[in-house]
Amino acid sequence: MPAPEPTDCHSRKASFKFNYKHEEARRRRSEMSVELRKAKKDEQLQKRRNLNIGKESRNSASESNHSSLSTSIDEIVNGMKSSDETIQLQATQACRKMLSREKNPPIDSMIQRGIVPLCVQFLDYHHNAALQFEAAWALTNVASGTSEQTHVVVKHGAIQKLIALLKSASPNVAEQAVWALGNIAGDGPVARDLVTFTRNIVWTLSNLCRNKNPPPPFNVVRTALPVLNRLLSNDDKDILADACWALSYLTDGSNDKIQAVVESGVISKLVQLLNSAEVTVLTPALRAVGNIVTGNDTQTDAIISAGGLQYLGLLLQHHRVNIVKEAAWTISNITAGTMEQIQHVISAGLLPPLIHVLECGDFKSQKEAAWAVTNLTTSGSVVQLAQLVELGVLAPFCNLLEAKDWKTIIVVLDGLTNICNAADRMGEAERIAIMIEEVGGLDKLENLQHHDVEQVYQKATAMIDTFFSDPDAQEPILATSAADTPLEFKPNETTQKGFNF
Repeated sequence: MPAPEPTDCHSRKASFKFNYKHEEARRRRSEMSVELRKAKKDEQLQKRRNLNIGKESRNSASESNHSSLSTSIDEIVNGMKSSDETIQLQATQACRKMLSREKNPPIDSMIQRGIVPLCVQFLDYHHNAALQFEAAWALTNVASGTSEQTHVVVKHGAIQKLIALLKSASPNVAEQAVWALGNIAGDGPVARDLVTFTRNIVWTLSNLCRNKNPPPPFNVVRTALPVLNRLLSNDDKDILADACWALSYLTDGSNDKIQAVVESGVISKLVQLLNSAEVTVLTPALRAVGNIVTGNDTQTDAIISAGGLQYLGLLLQHHRVNIVKEAAWTISNITAGTMEQIQHVISAGLLPPLIHVLECGDFKSQKEAAWAVTNLTTSGSVVQLAQLVELGVLAPFCNLLEAKDWKTIIVVLDGLTNICNAADRMGEAERIAIMIEEVGGLDKLENLQHHDVEQVYQKATAMIDTFFSDPDAQEPILATSAADTPLEFKPNETTQKGFNF
C-alpha cells in the first residue's frame, strides 16, 4: 500500500532538496514483488559459452586427432594436479582455452580425464583469484554443453562454491561465477531449481535491506553493496529486480546512505537499467535513481553525468502510467536543484514530454509534473522560466486549477505566482497576465475565490489583486510561503532581452 500523502502542501515542499532538509527528502514508495523466472531456452544457453575467438587457432585441434589431443589433455591434468600453484594456474588456463574453442571443444574428453573435480577444488582457492577465475571459466563452458555434461558439474558440488564466489572481491571472478550458474540453471528444471537458491539469496538480501520501522543497521546492510554492484551485471531478470529493490531501500534514507551507494559504483549500471524492457527490473531501478536525486547536488550530478536524463525523457512516454509518474517525480527533484541541473533538464529535451504529461497524463502523473514545473519556477533563472512558458506550459498548468485535490491547486498557484513575479521583475507582467487570461486561467482563478480551503482562495485572490486588477487600485501583499521565495537573479540588459514571451 502506498504511503499516505503529506497532510498539506508545506510537507511536500519540505521534502525537496532546495530546502536543504535532506533527512526528510525521501518520498515513501510502495513495494512490489517479482515472479520467479522460467528456465532459459536451449538456444539461449548455447550463446553463453565464453569463447577465445581470435586468441586460439580454430583449427589447431579437434576430436578427430585423438592421439595428440590425449597427450595434450594428459599434460593439462598433470599440471592441474601439481602442488605448485603457478603450474596449476598455467594448466587450468590451458584447460580453459581448450574448452573455449568455438568449434568442437573436447568437453567429454576433459570430463573423462577428471578436470571437473579439479576445477571445483580450485574454486576454494580464495587467496588466488586468477586460479578461481580460470576454473570458473572452464566450468562455465563445460556447463554450456549437454545435460549430461552439465550434470557432472552439478554432481561435483560446483553450485554452492559458485554461489560463494558471488561475493568475491574480484569482479571478474564474481561475474564468471554468475555466468556459470546461469548455464547450469538453463539446463532444465532440476538444475534450475538448484540455482534458484541463488535467486532466493538475492531476494533474502533485498528483504534484509527493507522496512523502515526501524530500519536495518546501515553499517551491516551496506556490506551487501559490492555484491549488489556485481549482481547488476547479471542477465537474470529476477536477480536484477531484487538487487535493484535492495538498492532502492538502501537509498531511501539520509544523504550519507545515498553517498555509500554512489561510492559503491552502481550508478552507471542503475542508469542503464532505466532502458530495461522488463518492468519488474525497470520499476525498482527507477525508484533507486529517484531516491538518489533527492540527495545533495553532487549525488544528483552523478545520475546526470551517467546519462540518466535521456532515459527519464523516454520514461515520461512509457505505456505504464506508474512508470510515467515515477519518472516525473524523479525529474521534480532534479528541477529542485541548481540552475545548472535545470539547464541539463532543458538541454536534454525533457520539458516538452513533461508538459505533455501535464496535459494528458493520469492525475497522479500530472501532479508530479506540476511539482516539477513549480520547482523549476522556484530554482530556475528568468531565461529558463521564459523557455518553459514559450513551450506552452501555461494552458495545461492552469487547467489543473480545476483539480479536485486542493494540494495540487496550491502547487500550481505557487508556480504561477513565481512566473508572474519573474515577469514583473522583467517588465513583462502585463504580457504574462494576458497569456494566462487567454488560456482561461483568470476565470479559474476567480472561481477559486469561493474555494472551501482557505489557503486556496487566499492565494487565488492575492494573484488576481496583484496581477489582474486595476493598476490604480491598492496592491495587496501576496501571502508568502517556501515556494513564494523570490528568484535569485540580477537582471541585466541581456537577460531582459531574453525574457521574451
